[in-house]
Amino acid sequence: EDIIIVSTPYVTGYKITGTFGFTWGLIVRSRGLGGNIIAGLRTIVGGEIHEYTELLNHSRQNALDRMKEQAKAMGANAVISVGFDSSELGQSMTEVLAYGTAVVVEKDTVAASPVRLS
Repeated sequence: EDIIIVSTPYVTGYKITGTFGFTWGLIVRSRGLGGNIIAGLRTIVGGEIHEYTELLNHSRQNALDRMKEQAKAMGANAVISVGFDSSELGQSMTEVLAYGTAVVVEKDTVAASPVRLS
């Protein structure tokens, strides 16, 4: 079963029944010399550098997957308030961090009930 991931401090239709605390996934990536040369040549022409866009997309997904695994290991079934941060390390490495709060959520049967007006 996959873990619920949201950027909000709540999960619509669920109630938080337990909190485990801060969870994160971290990855540091470097594009090889060949990729750096190609990307460097693209900067001369201008426009999007697809090699770096792809690298960062993969890095974000890896960081998110690592965060999910840590949350599951803590006993959580959801992570709320999820965000990303990234920074450059040296001239060829990028750090990507996914973070949030690991929680346990259950379907909120009260919120799911239809409202009856008299």
